[in-house]
Amino acid sequence: MPAWTWRFETADGAEVRPSVEPEEFTTQGDAESWIGEYWKDLKEGGTDQVRLFEDGTEIYGPMSLHGEDA
Repeated sequence: MPAWTWRFETADGAEVRPSVEPEEFTTQGDAESWIGEYWKDLKEGGTDQVRLFEDGTEIYGPMSLHGEDA
């Protein structure tokens, strides 16, 4: 079963510890639902952008958590 994971980064691409501890997701939809629920908390905790991985392969990113104010 594939594992979907997020990498949390500052604006310059440095990895940062997320303020909300993620789980390992079994589907891309579950991973995206989770980020949709927690992105504001993550942003407030110092995460500027995220990347989505499937089994260690980057699927997309960086995706800014700042939306329109970026």
